[in-house]
Amino acid sequence: MMLAILASVVLSWLRMFRVRVPYGNPLIRAIEETADLMLRPIRNAVPATGGGLDFSPLIALLILSILRSVIIGL
Repeated sequence: MMLAILASVVLSWLRMFRVRVPYGNPLIRAIEETADLMLRPIRNAVPATGGGLDFSPLIALLILSILRSVIIGL
């Protein structure tokens, strides 16, 4: 999940810099859909910033990191 979120962030940066990314590619769709499973609820819960910054990947990675630490600690 962490890798999917990071890949999704990189893909969004590529879009921002107008790099052509083959969004019809099944791998890219799978990455976006997998990351969206965790990012969508966070985006719905956290208000959008005025500058267009999306903090949901950062929050998701923080949550996953905490969960990982708790699970490993058990």
